[in-house]
Amino acid sequence: MTSTTEASSAFGTLLRQSRQAVGLSLRQLAARVGYDHSYLSQVERGQRPGSADLARLCDRELGTGDQLTVTFERRPSHTARPGQTADPSEPAWQRLATAGVADQAIALDDFRSTPPLVLLPDLVSELQLLQARGGDALQAVELSILIAETLTGLGQRRSARRWWWAAHASAVGAGEALVCAREAISGLAERRPLLTLLELADKAVAHQSPSAVSRAARALVLAELGQSEEVHRALQELVGIGDDTLAARPDWMPYQLHWAEGRVCARLGYGVPGCILLERARELCPEGWIGERAKLDLAQAESLAVAGEVPAGLAMALRVLVELPHEWRDLWVDDAADRVLRVAPESERGAVELRRLLATKGRSVGSGSSWR
Repeated sequence: MTSTTEASSAFGTLLRQSRQAVGLSLRQLAARVGYDHSYLSQVERGQRPGSADLARLCDRELGTGDQLTVTFERRPSHTARPGQTADPSEPAWQRLATAGVADQAIALDDFRSTPPLVLLPDLVSELQLLQARGGDALQAVELSILIAETLTGLGQRRSARRWWWAAHASAVGAGEALVCAREAISGLAERRPLLTLLELADKAVAHQSPSAVSRAARALVLAELGQSEEVHRALQELVGIGDDTLAARPDWMPYQLHWAEGRVCARLGYGVPGCILLERARELCPEGWIGERAKLDLAQAESLAVAGEVPAGLAMALRVLVELPHEWRDLWVDDAADRVLRVAPESERGAVELRRLLATKGRSVGSGSSWR
């Protein structure tokens, strides 16, 4: 057993003992600290390292002073680069901005495993703390993007636009390209005008060295516009991005790249390749990231329908919506489900049921209206 595994086990053991001492179940503690209960279970068993944020919140809820925080801070850091000393109190989102791809699975747990409504206040607090300390501008941009995307998922589009504006206002160079790309992808779920989104995507890839997320944003928008020749070229560029490239510029994760490739394939009518790519994306996406996995499953359902397996695609989409906890149901999920309806005949029984489930959120779905 490595020293890192031993330290994770020590933190997990203390967390379990402290929780049991006050008579709380895993689900009860998870609800109080805003984390998924399955993730907490893995932390207690030493299968996940936890985070400084989790330790701090559990200290508060369990009345353990700073025992959990101190125990967590004693563990060796995965995110320290050669020649660097890791700061154990560094926020998870900040580690995301500086860590390599292999480290992101740890850093991202802090928000990918947290429902958006619970997550939002913490993101805003992190930004305020960063600004008070005079922190790095690129980190503030990344946090503004996360807030904008979270607000978009919650349906608060006007507030999200203000955060996009704030991200643009403080970004330069590669940071501005990142904002443009992520806003273009977000705009697809919001059903914003496609030509406006294409301008954002074009601006993102115009950077001296376009990143994976920039190329993905442009390919996704071109696919929605139906510009077949251009989107084929864009898809080839996406598929040509290797793991080494992602590791060198960790602004996106491998599962997100395969998600984009699968989505583009589905829009081009390549259902089977889309299914293969999305299955690979699902393999790379951690189990505790409930919202992300729901979107991947719904994209898989769309690809199944495109491949001619309409009943199977509709059945998968229905299962996702029925089983998904209410706190994870957001605009991103509804948009992914609506895309299944766009390729399924309206007369299909599953389509009728899926439309009914989506209507419970008060959205107009399956209209097939143009975005141009």
